[in-house]
Amino acid sequence: MDNNFSTTKNQIVRFLKKPSSQFTKQDIIKVVIENEIEMINFMYPAQDGRLKTLNFVINDYEYLETILTTGERVDGSSLFSFIQAGSSDLYVIPKFSTAFIDPFSEYPTLTMLCSFFDKDGNPLSSSPETTLRKACDAFTAKTGLEFHAMGELEYYVIAEDDGKYPATDQRGYHESAPFAKFNDFRTKCMAYIAQIGGQIKYGHSEVGNFKFGNLIYEQNEIEFLPVPALEAADQLMLAKWVIRNLGYEMGYDVTFAPKITTGKAGSGLHIHMRLMKDGKNMMLNDKKVLSDDAKRMIAGLMKLAPSITAFGNTNPTSYFRLVPHQEAPTNVCWGDRNRSVLVRVPLGWTADTDMCSLANPLTPPSGMDASQKQTVEIRSADGSADIYSLLASLAVAARYGFQMDDALDVAKDTYVDVNIHDKANEARLATLAQLPACCAASADCLNAQRDIYEQQDIFSPNMIDGIIAKLKAYNDEDLARLAREDENLMLKLVNEYFYCG
Repeated sequence: MDNNFSTTKNQIVRFLKKPSSQFTKQDIIKVVIENEIEMINFMYPAQDGRLKTLNFVINDYEYLETILTTGERVDGSSLFSFIQAGSSDLYVIPKFSTAFIDPFSEYPTLTMLCSFFDKDGNPLSSSPETTLRKACDAFTAKTGLEFHAMGELEYYVIAEDDGKYPATDQRGYHESAPFAKFNDFRTKCMAYIAQIGGQIKYGHSEVGNFKFGNLIYEQNEIEFLPVPALEAADQLMLAKWVIRNLGYEMGYDVTFAPKITTGKAGSGLHIHMRLMKDGKNMMLNDKKVLSDDAKRMIAGLMKLAPSITAFGNTNPTSYFRLVPHQEAPTNVCWGDRNRSVLVRVPLGWTADTDMCSLANPLTPPSGMDASQKQTVEIRSADGSADIYSLLASLAVAARYGFQMDDALDVAKDTYVDVNIHDKANEARLATLAQLPACCAASADCLNAQRDIYEQQDIFSPNMIDGIIAKLKAYNDEDLARLAREDENLMLKLVNEYFYCG
């Protein structure tokens, strides 16, 4: 255990020698004074899924104490469609645990994420962050377990092509330099994300790469470690902010868009989940196979899968990605190590052998229980998602699985152990429910299941109404077919939603 926090990359954790979860107001004041911080930024996620920023110059100690204690007012009607201009004032209050030194600011700047509060000083019940907190609390109250999550951020980097060492088209998975051109950019992004508190698992180049004119498009991925779901959402929001800012600084274009051309790999936002109790992963039972609790969670995901797309796939190009044979799901099913399913149980460390010792004969077996790394992964969402609302919908689905009397039967009936897109498996494919094929269909699915999300006042009716209205407004029932037949329409849609999320 690193009690001195000497190995952490988070500069404030290293300075204070305490975990971020224990940061207090006095800690923040100490950081500001002793590090000669000149400015403070408040950042907060709005309905469009992007972080907004409010800048403060530190005039004196009293002003610093004031903004840390009372926050500031913002115009809620400019941030959320469900807030009317006539009563739009909201408070934003900084979350000290999210504090970091801004790596992009010209002046020494400390930045924090904020929570929204209403006129009565209560957490804004309809904000995405509060919704996620309520969903996680309700899950724990029902199950006695904690809902943890982590994301896989896939994105394309776009820059001029020098023509040297071309990568093999659509074969970029884990490619090394010089065939992968943006490894240095990715690792710099990872360093910045770690500095501001992100818990990164790893990064690598991804499948997608292609040339268009004089430009090269290269897909990359940064994957995180599982943490409590609210922390996971904060980390993903900040990571997208870092990747975009650093790309802009270095002259690269970056997109998290789900699809940017036909026939090439789209970018998803795969979410891994696990159930925790007293610091122990509860995904496996004593025999190191998937536990009944894990199967109950999966059953809930199966039941609510059609409406989860309303939170995770929020513009028309999202549904250009959800097509067969592109490692993206189209059917409601789950399986082991199978990338054609909606929910995948990744390969786990459940073998009885010590692989490190076998690969390195001079290293004795460690006895480590690596089965604690087990997660399950839902593969439908993409970068258009509002991350807080998406994770809240997954927490609701997980809880719903524990409410279902037939959860284990549902899990059994939706399990597949074959590639469902192989012609030989057409009969099995016909028994499986389909994911929605457009925004309008997702809206209908959400409307049909909205009572589950609104239970215990987790998702507010106004919030659900707003999501349904936005999805319906696209009028995209036939858009995928039209885009396949018209390259100009496809290009127009790609450009329109290029910077989504």
